[in-house]
Amino acid sequence: MQTPEALAVETLNLARTLIQRESVTPADGGCCELIASRLGPLGFKTELLNYQDVTNLWAVREGGQPGPTVVLAGHVDVVPPGPADQWLHPPFSAAIDTDYLYGRGAADMKSSVAAFVTATEHFLSQSPSFHGRIAYLITSDEEGPALHGTVEVLRELAHRGEPLNYCIIGEPTSSHRLGDIIKNGRRGTLSGRLFIRGKQGHVAYPHLAENPIHRFAPALTELAAIAWDDGNTYFPATTWQVSNIHSGTGAGNVIPGELMADFNFRFGSVSTPEALKRRLESVLNRHGLSYTIDWNLGGDPYLTPPGTLCDVVQQSIRAVCKIDPQLSTTGGTSDGRFIAKHCREVIEFGPVNASIHQINERILAADLLPLAQIYLQSLTRLLTESPETVAQKDPA
Repeated sequence: MQTPEALAVETLNLARTLIQRESVTPADGGCCELIASRLGPLGFKTELLNYQDVTNLWAVREGGQPGPTVVLAGHVDVVPPGPADQWLHPPFSAAIDTDYLYGRGAADMKSSVAAFVTATEHFLSQSPSFHGRIAYLITSDEEGPALHGTVEVLRELAHRGEPLNYCIIGEPTSSHRLGDIIKNGRRGTLSGRLFIRGKQGHVAYPHLAENPIHRFAPALTELAAIAWDDGNTYFPATTWQVSNIHSGTGAGNVIPGELMADFNFRFGSVSTPEALKRRLESVLNRHGLSYTIDWNLGGDPYLTPPGTLCDVVQQSIRAVCKIDPQLSTTGGTSDGRFIAKHCREVIEFGPVNASIHQINERILAADLLPLAQIYLQSLTRLLTESPETVAQKDPA
């Protein structure tokens, strides 16, 4: 039996190694090959499924007995670190300072990937034969456009007829302490770029022009005040936010001829993209605006209601962290929006997200062991227990 101390050291060492590999999206810095090199000796069949400049890893280990496919999914690409001189330590040094592991990707989400691997190693040392399969889906295109990463791998897996039953995504979901939040869904995202046409002219002769800023202002006020829906048990109310507005030539004596505004909806299962579009356009039409909108549906909402996977991860967190995790669907989008179309139950769970995408991104080094233990217990519950007891058995 491998010890918790060994699991802690192995997880920290692998997390540091991954962080030290610069992998600003869509680069992977050799991370996928490194992960494959750890999984291969465990009996995984590993494939690098690369599309354009994106590296993806698909790996499968058969358990030898009938059962579900449990997917461990995540990304090894990171956002740019920003000015290196503003970091306490170089952003790819994986330095440990005052109990924290620093580095771009420490929280989002190389520590989770490291914990996946070490949890899998310890699981297989205990249970070389098990019910079902363990699979890995790792990409270097989550922080970028997300066009050639997870979505492309899923397309290939669907073509092969690969069954996917449960998926744990290692996104940093915890809020104040490890284990307090599980994401069992995410809101959809619908963006638009609005162009309102006016007529350019001299500010001294407004009767000869049409100011699109003035024309848009009443509609903007109305749109900002709309309660798009009330949400439901699983999702908060839909929100609408304007992120950019631009109009004018830069000259102080010219009425602009056009206004451009970027906006975004975050929506749950109550409203559809089509309904939101219709309602927004009806406001613009009622105000008599001449406009066009370029729409972009970034992702539909997804939801895994309480059931086997939610119960298993909640039970594992209770056993390791001694707290009651809450289910949540707040926050931004993730690759869960793609995976949920192919996998019946998807949840996201990982470390504290307070510093993600920031200067001095970091994670408590002491959180790496319980993170790996939670993944290990989840694998054990899903793959070594009968379906009847998986969702019922609480830890002793």
